[in-house]
Amino acid sequence: MAMRQTPLTCSGHTRPVVDLAFSGITPYGYFLISACKDGKPMLRQGDTGDWIGTFLGHKGAVWGATLNKDATKAATAAADFTAKVWDAVSGDELMTLAHKHIVKTVDFTQDSNYLLTGGQDKLLRIYDLSKSEAEPREISGHTSGIKKALWCSDDKQILSADDKTVRLWDHATMTEVKSLNFNMSVSSMEYIPEGEILVITYGRSIAFHSAVSLDPIKSFEAPATINSASLHREKEFLVAGGEDFKLYKYDYNSGEELESYKGHFGPIHCVRFSPDGELYASGSEDGTLRLWQTVVGKTYGLWKCVLPEEDSGELAKPKLSFPEAAEEELEEIASENSDSIYSSTPEVKA
Repeated sequence: MAMRQTPLTCSGHTRPVVDLAFSGITPYGYFLISACKDGKPMLRQGDTGDWIGTFLGHKGAVWGATLNKDATKAATAAADFTAKVWDAVSGDELMTLAHKHIVKTVDFTQDSNYLLTGGQDKLLRIYDLSKSEAEPREISGHTSGIKKALWCSDDKQILSADDKTVRLWDHATMTEVKSLNFNMSVSSMEYIPEGEILVITYGRSIAFHSAVSLDPIKSFEAPATINSASLHREKEFLVAGGEDFKLYKYDYNSGEELESYKGHFGPIHCVRFSPDGELYASGSEDGTLRLWQTVVGKTYGLWKCVLPEEDSGELAKPKLSFPEAAEEELEEIASENSDSIYSSTPEVKA
């Protein structure tokens, strides 16, 4: 008998959560940043979801957010035609990078010295963060707005996605190496350094390609339109979420669906595994983030596995260690992930 997944719900945003990213593992644990249409990106402790702070300064929806490896800096991309760089420890704004249109995506190099941006003006920009007054280097070639742009191959190359095209660029020469064309809109893209794998979602498809050559590796079909997918670093599992409010977990090798969970009250826009692979986070149209265990019932973070007493014949039960004040929210979380069918459409925060 499988254990019931009990997600942790992170509230605080007032509009849909459209992007999220984890930092690397630091001496203080790891961290999670979320981008939201409310214009107020939030920083949280990655393993518990505890709120740390909100970055205040954007005057429009925030479409993209990222942390550098050691979680000392954050970057955000917004509808106010700017990208911003923040001190992730103090919350102070360090730089505002003006663009000519809506900015959708930001990504630091591994040394945090450069920031890659992309957006509706179809240009990739590379900012030298040590020279705040310097003009960015620009790469043109996309024919529609850029949705995602990522450094890859030790920052020697760049991957970028617009509506129906994924392109690979050489950083040194700023030229296109190869491109992939799709017959429908690309909804997300993830780069896995371990093994140089690119995860692309479009329609109901989750496709895996070589990040070096863009050659296909394999692809899976999901039961619903998928907006985001993430591959576990050990390449055992992948998780995906989309328009049917569900999270799906698949065996990467066989493509078999292992689990599916409903917890959100709106379409899922983004999903990512934590850097240690112990959990994955999802962000939704309902304005919340949720944290889910990769292995249900394992003692980790706020999840405590209560083992049965010997000879009692009882199954182990996952428990959550929360302050007493959180009991009501726990009941709400449990009911949200129950198997009951809602007679009416749950209200979605807007």
